Amino acid sequence: MHKHEIPTSTKKEFALQQEKFKAAKKSTLISVAVNTLLSIWQIIVGVFSHSSGLIADGIHTLSDLIADFVVLIANKKSHKKPDADHPYGHFRYENGASLILGIILLIVGVGMGWSAVEKMINPALIPEVHSMALVAALTALVAKEGLFRYMLHVANKVNSSMLVANAWHARSDAASSLVVAIGIIGSLCGIRILDPIAALIVGTFVFRMGFKFTYQSMQDLMDKGADDETLAQISDVLKGIPDVKGFHDLKTRKSGDFFLVDIHLELDGQMTILEGHDIAVNVREQLMKNPQILDVMTHLDPYDKDCLH
Repeated sequence: MHKHEIPTSTKKEFALQQEKFKAAKKSTLISVAVNTLLSIWQIIVGVFSHSSGLIADGIHTLSDLIADFVVLIANKKSHKKPDADHPYGHFRYENGASLILGIILLIVGVGMGWSAVEKMINPALIPEVHSMALVAALTALVAKEGLFRYMLHVANKVNSSMLVANAWHARSDAASSLVVAIGIIGSLCGIRILDPIAALIVGTFVFRMGFKFTYQSMQDLMDKGADDETLAQISDVLKGIPDVKGFHDLKTRKSGDFFLVDIHLELDGQMTILEGHDIAVNVREQLMKNPQILDVMTHLDPYDKDCLH
């Protein structure tokens, strides 16, 4: 029986973490700048054009700023090196941030739906607005959709679930701007009911995305294991190492966007401790070639061909 302690970060992992940290910081700061300008623009134009929808959308944009600051704080915290209290690092700050973003999406979705139902029940609540509001709404829509596509590109590039969640939050804001634009067009054409109908549809979409991110982040925080594809990749690597006669009790859990792996290796019971140690180190090195695997803990058992695990 053998357990060995291995440093939690290799040069490759550190470089990957640095790339994610810089990408997250840059994209989030851009999002803060864009959303700050948009929220001020929407609220000012909304006041002068008598558009309560545009004012509400400006306030909704402020929720993105809250989300951005959550991401900045979590990104900074998760980047901290392992310490005595957190030997596996602080990557779960990302999972916590994704949970908060998911809850924000849930609240925004419920709020949009509630407002839409109220307006559908009482169409008099939908005010007539000036055409200047439509220009502001379309400008905000284009800016937010562009921000979403940029942030999603960065998130996929560095494989960050936290940044993906924040990108989709930007898309929910773009959807709300689309609702406002449709509502303004409908109001200008005399069809006021278009606004609450579109708002209800988009509110349902936002709520659905919020539920998805909340559920996923809660699963990660509760040590949900890797998906079947990742487990199959790990198994293939282990089966490809000649000295490993077999393996069992393969366990994985999430830490941020990475996986921690525990595995019992079945080896020839007659080999020395040094030989077993070298095999365990080789197994770890082979598994760590997967950029999603943060660390591997091995336990050595004597191989028994008559024993089925």
